[in-house]
Amino acid sequence: MHLPTDRKYLSTHEWALVEGDVVLVGITDFAQDQLGDLVFVGDFATQVHLDAGAIAGVVESVKAASDIYAPLAGTVIEYNSRLDDAPELLNESPFDTWIFKIKPDTMADLDGLLTAAQYHAENE
Repeated sequence: MHLPTDRKYLSTHEWALVEGDVVLVGITDFAQDQLGDLVFVGDFATQVHLDAGAIAGVVESVKAASDIYAPLAGTVIEYNSRLDDAPELLNESPFDTWIFKIKPDTMADLDGLLTAAQYHAENE
């Protein structure tokens, strides 16, 4: 399993990548592989505050629907609207395609997330 080491991971198969003072959130290759062909990404609201672990939105495939969770507490500031017309981007390039951006209450919360090695060990 190839995992970029420039980001943190959740056991629920999201990744979190710091970009300035915000965190980009997407799903892992493992998640998109398990879900299959994605057909819908949505229910993401912006300008709302979420607690760590709260449901931020949903992705749906031909096989299943899966909630997407906030990796840390903060305010959702942007949703990747490209996914409205092209949810398959998450299948094609899961580590290059973010779903939403969150402005965290504190960046230190990232320290509680998994490293690439820890996530890999959980999903072998």
